[in-house]
Amino acid sequence: MSKKMTNKLTKNLSQFTILIALIILSIFFSFTTDGFLSTTNLFNIMRQVAVNGIAAVGMTMVIITGGIDISVGAIMGVGSVGCATLMVQGAHPVAAVLIILVLGLMTGIIHGFFIHDIDLPPMIVTLATMSILRGTTYIISGGLPVYGFPKNFNIIGQGYIGPIPVPVIIMTICFIIGWFILERTSFGRYVYGVGSNKEASRLSGVNVRKVMYGVYGLCGLLSAMAGLVLLSRVNSGQPKAGEGYEMDIITAVVLGGVSTTGGEGKIVNVIMGLLLMGILLNGMVIMNIPDYYQRLVKGFVLLLAISYDKISQKRANNKV
Repeated sequence: MSKKMTNKLTKNLSQFTILIALIILSIFFSFTTDGFLSTTNLFNIMRQVAVNGIAAVGMTMVIITGGIDISVGAIMGVGSVGCATLMVQGAHPVAAVLIILVLGLMTGIIHGFFIHDIDLPPMIVTLATMSILRGTTYIISGGLPVYGFPKNFNIIGQGYIGPIPVPVIIMTICFIIGWFILERTSFGRYVYGVGSNKEASRLSGVNVRKVMYGVYGLCGLLSAMAGLVLLSRVNSGQPKAGEGYEMDIITAVVLGGVSTTGGEGKIVNVIMGLLLMGILLNGMVIMNIPDYYQRLVKGFVLLLAISYDKISQKRANNKV
């Protein structure tokens, strides 16, 4: 059996496994909790995963290149507090939003510079910026929530268009754009190529620097956007906003079948990973499971997802 066919079968099995897990979790929580399958709760799950989903689009591209960005939660936090502070000080909401989005984009480009031009490991670079940004968040806010900005800003995180929450619409648009970039553009093909073999891509004439700057820039931009949605949803700029979100985002992407070694994965399947994490966390909250147990479960899920990815790759390589 060819390597291409083996990889295809492995991907299909992964998708099938996630789908079964989604069904089993839904059945389990529908019997063990009250109101899990209610329309209100289902929309609540969608609204809850929307913030992570927006950032997951950028994270998907980063991981496909073989990298990682663990600063996404910190970007969300500084974006949330920064935007709230700007508006409280008199800046127009549109201007504040644009400033934060540009800052998120620039943060990602800085990541690309250190990772590609200085050749530092993505984990180290984004770990450093995570600490820098988290510290900046507390400096800006003084460790206190920032509130008092215009009420019409709440529409981004709390509004509806018909029966559909606005955050879900924003997330959907981000996924559509992400799908188009990865599946219908030459840049998307280069992203997969760099993830599969960076040196071969460079020798083939691909501007690897442009690709790395692009994916990390988009990841920073979308993380900042997720922070704005989070700000609107909670109606205040919280210093701890986005804390720990990077783990949920990475877990959802890996559960969606995106290989941690790069070069493989479909952004459409990441939606299933998001829903799986959303249903799991929502069900545990309804069951009143303490936060520290939830962290334990999330850690095991991430470990299992990465282990499954590695085992699948080894099996595929052994069958070639």
